[in-house]
Amino acid sequence: MRFFMGIDVSTTGSKALLIDDHGKVIGVNNSPHPISSPRPLWSEQDPADWWRATRKSIKNVLEQNQVSPQDVAAVGLTGQMHGLVLLDEHGAVLRPAILWNDQRTQAQCDEIHQRIGRSRFIQISGNAALTGFTAPKILWVAENEPEIYKKVRHILLPKDYIRYCLTGEFGMDKGDGSGTILFDLKERDWSPEILDALGIERDWLPATHEGPEFTGAITHQAALQTGLQEGTPVAAGGGDQQAQAVGVGAVEPGIIGLTVGTSGVVFATTPSTQIEPEGRLHAFCHSMPGTWHLMGVMLSAAGSLQWYRDTLAPGSSFDAILNVAESVEPGSEGLQFMPYLSGERTPHPDPKARGAFIGLTVRHTQAHMARSVLEGVAYGLKDIFNLIAESGGGKEIKQVRASGGGVKSQLWMQILASVLENELVTVNSTEGAAFGAALLAGVGAGAWSDVRSACREVVEITGRTAPREVEIKTYRAGYEIYQDLYPALKSIFPRM
Repeated sequence: MRFFMGIDVSTTGSKALLIDDHGKVIGVNNSPHPISSPRPLWSEQDPADWWRATRKSIKNVLEQNQVSPQDVAAVGLTGQMHGLVLLDEHGAVLRPAILWNDQRTQAQCDEIHQRIGRSRFIQISGNAALTGFTAPKILWVAENEPEIYKKVRHILLPKDYIRYCLTGEFGMDKGDGSGTILFDLKERDWSPEILDALGIERDWLPATHEGPEFTGAITHQAALQTGLQEGTPVAAGGGDQQAQAVGVGAVEPGIIGLTVGTSGVVFATTPSTQIEPEGRLHAFCHSMPGTWHLMGVMLSAAGSLQWYRDTLAPGSSFDAILNVAESVEPGSEGLQFMPYLSGERTPHPDPKARGAFIGLTVRHTQAHMARSVLEGVAYGLKDIFNLIAESGGGKEIKQVRASGGGVKSQLWMQILASVLENELVTVNSTEGAAFGAALLAGVGAGAWSDVRSACREVVEITGRTAPREVEIKTYRAGYEIYQDLYPALKSIFPRM
């Protein structure tokens, strides 16, 4: 039997997952790594910590599941998108990696729009320049750390640094590459116009590949360090959101991926480039060859419930909070929650947006507040669904496939289904991005003919939650109020 490995370099840890050639998960191991915030708004990690954790996870998953290295037919990579890893001419790391959630680069985002023109930039890259993306991070280093910038010879994303450690090769998949916003989205490769305007050398950027393509093989040194066999091929893979979509089978138009993790993501596959003209949605290449996707991101989804628990119900379990919330009628007796605890990205790209409870009365209890958090997140996700539909990515929704920690709550699933007015389904794969990376490796190795075939064969529906007609009217009225809240408060947020 052949096995395929998916490696996920996330913000919190490096995960190694093994599946067999039927797509069954054999084993998973995760090793944490630290994150640093040396100044306000900064978020950084040492790439050496990723490599250390990745080596440990690979060794552990092989040993714990008694899988022989020669039986691992291929490895696929995924990980946190939009980070910046800078290497010198010898492949040495020049500074800590700047991560996707780093917020220091607003001036550089403005500069990108000024140099290229905001509308033109969106036309080329499919996105407005936002602080989370890679391109403004490069400009920040050039302007603030010129001595380091002089030494730059290679620019990589987090998972692609692990590719370099495993294979000695510089490479990147097209999905993650498009997330740098240095891509010509239609051409699925680096944009000469953007690179010239920003003064970034083309030679610093690696060749890009479709997700299942092999980009190199495990070196002798990496084999000694990880326990993998020398010569094992490594597939391009995808950014965490693209690989997550593969993992849940969101690889066809009309099948929408909904992730309710710390952040919330709505993911819609498109057969061609579809760009939201104001840049309120992200448009990227999919990790499936010849396809693209639209994506909206809410910064505090399950993170809002985490904040509620830590701040207003310390010591309570999530189950206890959800049980109490279930005792409240839909609509929370008019109480609204704005989930902008970390600013917002979609549909309001506003780092100064703030969270709020609106409509508190003496009748409201903690139970009402808990339920309004769940409903406020659902309304925010509905904002993204509506924007994707307006942009052509979700006009005919066939199915919404939900994943992430938030969907473990049946109450939250029911609220989401009724607010979105769509049936939500869950699937048998719970390991998300790492599972998708392993499937991409399997496609590359010929276990499945293509990505869609792999998903149709492997991904199975395990649960369904239908909207309740009795709740839909209440939530439609609540959503109308929710839509008016941000415009009403937008001018106040900067003053706070």
